Parts: sequence; C-alpha cells; structure tokens
Amino acid sequence: MASDRPTLPPVQLHSDAELARDALATPLLARAVRLARWAGPETGVGAGGELVDEQLPSAAEALGLAADEDGMAYASEAWRIAVDTGLVEVEEEDAGDGSADASDDGSGEVVGTVTAGENLALLTGGGAPLDVLGIWLDALDVVFADATAPVLDDLAELIGEGGEIDFERLDWNPEEEAEFLEGVLGNLYLLTVGEGGAGEGPVPLPALAASMIVPDDMGEPTDDVLEQVSEAMMRLDDQFRLLEPIGLVAYQPVDEALMVEEGEEPASPVDEEDVTRYGMVRLTPLGLYGVRARMLEAGVDAPAVGDLADKGADALLDGLAHYPVTAARAETVGWLAGREAVSAARELLGAARGTDAGSPLRRLHCQQALSLVGAEAEPAVREVLDDAELGGLARVWLAERGAADIPAPPESMIFWLAIDTIAAQLESDGDLEELQDLVEGLTGRHSGFFDAAWRVEHPATADVLEAMGRLHRDRTAAKEARKAAFKARSRPGA
Repeated sequence: MASDRPTLPPVQLHSDAELARDALATPLLARAVRLARWAGPETGVGAGGELVDEQLPSAAEALGLAADEDGMAYASEAWRIAVDTGLVEVEEEDAGDGSADASDDGSGEVVGTVTAGENLALLTGGGAPLDVLGIWLDALDVVFADATAPVLDDLAELIGEGGEIDFERLDWNPEEEAEFLEGVLGNLYLLTVGEGGAGEGPVPLPALAASMIVPDDMGEPTDDVLEQVSEAMMRLDDQFRLLEPIGLVAYQPVDEALMVEEGEEPASPVDEEDVTRYGMVRLTPLGLYGVRARMLEAGVDAPAVGDLADKGADALLDGLAHYPVTAARAETVGWLAGREAVSAARELLGAARGTDAGSPLRRLHCQQALSLVGAEAEPAVREVLDDAELGGLARVWLAERGAADIPAPPESMIFWLAIDTIAAQLESDGDLEELQDLVEGLTGRHSGFFDAAWRVEHPATADVLEAMGRLHRDRTAAKEARKAAFKARSRPGA
C-alpha cells in the first residue's frame, strides 16, 4: 500500500443545501430556534445563562410539550443549545442592590438579560447553507460533550465540603471517554463509506461495541471481554439516545427487557436470532458530514467526493488512485462537468504520461475518465496516436466509439499496453479472479506472448511478468512467465 494513500475512503456527501435543510429539521436545533424566538428581555435566567426553574414550564409549553418533568428537561436542553450556539445572548448584570426582577434567580447573585443572538437570523432569515451547518456543528459539540459526561447516579455521595462535586472520586476520564466515542463514530463512518461496507444500512450495536474492545487477533472472546462489550453497549445506548435528536444518527435503542439489574449476570451481547433487540444504529447523511468535519478538525485525512473538482487533471488522476469504483466515477463526472470536452481530454492525456511507479494507474484512470467524455473529444485523442505511452489507449477509445481510419498499432505498442494494463491492475488492488482472467486472456490471444513481453521497454515489465507467474492457473504458462521475468531483469539496462 502506498504511504500517501488516504486513511479513509472518500465519502459522497449530500449537497450543502440538503444538509442545511436536514440540520434545521433536527428536533434539538428546531427546539432551540423556537425557544430563541420565544425568549425576550423578561425571560428569567440564572448566573450560568440557564433558565430559572420558574421559567421552565412556560418554555416547555412554547415547544408544544407538557409542563411536566420530561417537557421541562427537553426545554432546558434546547435552551442550552440556544445559548451555546449564539441563538440567544445572555448579558450578565449585577443584581446586588437587593432588587429582584424577572431575570433574578432570587439569590442576589449575577443574573442575565436575554436578547436575540446574531446566529438566530442566520437560521430564520435565510442564511447560507454553510452558516447553518456551522451552527449545527456547534450544537453537535455541545451534545457530544453531554454524551461523554459522567453519569451521576449517586450524586449525593460525590458532594464534598462546600457543596462542590468531587470529580476525583468519579471513575471518569474525560479524554478517554471522548476518545472512545470518537473511535466508535469513526468505525461507524468507515463501515458506512467503505467499499463493501454497510452503506446506509444500520449496524448492530454489539458489533460496534466489539469493534472497540475485542482484539483483532482474539478468537473466542473471554467472559471478561464479553462483559466489557456489554457495558460498552449500555454506555453507547445512552450516548446514541443523546446524539439522535441532533440528527447525527438514526438509532433503534436496546430493548429495555434486556437491561441488566444490579447484581445480575450481564446478558450475552449477541443474540443470533434477533440481534436488533440489542440496538441498531446508522449515521444519517448529516451525521456523515458531522463526523467527517470532526475528523478533519482532528487532522484525519477524510476525503469527500468533489474535493478534486477544481483541481488539475494531474491531481485528479493521482487522487483517484485508491478511490473505490463508484466514488471514482462520481469524482470524475464532477471534474468533467463544466469543462469543454477537447480541452478536458487533452489535459487528462497529458497528465497520464510518465514512467514512474504510479503512471500505469494514472493511465487506467485516464482511460476510464475518457470513457465518460463524448465523441467530440476525438481530435484530442487522435493527437496521441503515435505516442508510445498513450497510443494504445487512444486506439481503444476510438474503436469503442466506432471511429473510422484507426491506424493499426505496431506490435511493440500492443505488448506495451498489455504490460501497462496489468501493472495498473496490480497497483489498484483489484479483484484477484478478474486479474487472473485478464492475464490468461492476454496470453491466450497472443501466441508467444512471453517471448515478446520480456523485451518490452516498460519499467514494470519484470514485475508484471513475475506477477503473471504467480497468477496464471496453467502451470506451464506460469513457468514461462517466470522465465520471461528473469530475462527481463537480465536485459542490459534493465
């Protein structure tokens, strides 16, 4: 594998406009917007900008929720998003004169006055899609922090002198918690975008938890490891319940009937008959955007289809080197859009030249890109008919379009193209059976293939012939390939 290969496959994202609409429709951000529009100078807030208890029933009703414990909790959560994303501004003021107004918490401490924030207008007044997505990412940061916060089930036992929570007594490491959830989301991202991955289908929660805990080289997980997986599942269940309202994931929670009471043995994390009862999760299109944004911020190479659209043909062909087939086609279509056919073909052909190790794969992607260009590119293709490196693929392109007056290639060009094609397939890590079929098809069509092939002046000749010796399923032909490889390496100047 090349050292400069991207860490992750490219993701095909929805358009910014579609993602912005998805962001505005997420339950949590939509509630935050409604509360920001509802709030005013008389809204009561405490010293931390939170709504005072007396204000929560009204806030819940403004959201169309019951003024009960759940409704007020939803209102409090949405209000915090509104504050932390700049949908509302809380101006602190000193109520130390003993007076108590509508925004006083009754303690005489610092309280606040609420006004509309600048970001509210971006969400309600037709802000640009990237502005909307920026605010949504800020909201995601808030929810992510909540998801990785400690679970304070026994809060009373953690309160020390002075009424402060003694965080040192918590079995909680904020960096480790964040790293674990980031890792889970990274694995989910890879399963979604990877060639042959889960695509848009949901992933079982046990498999996702196991991917973080069970060592790759472990055969049958031990009871201790299974218990760790089960505990991780329960933690992830809580976290995905928090992340779903911000639109990051679509989540089917763990069946409550499977929850383990204290003192009981944990259930096995895998039920072969109905694994869906243990939770199912997938990243939404908006979630793909959000996880990728967090990866980019952390310095991870996470390409997206469209990254190369405004680059030159050299960057396109180099960049496509390790793209999956569907992503490569989509990237190429985007690159060709808006470019004139003849100039685009000429630029692609120019970028495909070379004798470096990556040049065969560039020519393969050039040929695939040219297959998407219309017949109007023919003048540019005919310009390279006499080029030793490009003449073969030019003839293939013309023949596929039924063009007339295609000059017959010299024998040296036929064998050069054969070596170049196999070298490209070897570098692309393609399907082994398809590559074997290609090798056997070439040798079957050309009698004395190996006797001619070892003389080809291509930098990959010896390596290709050696590979053909490994791949060919006919033992006699394989032996001839190995002999030809030896001759190629022994050739003067090789």
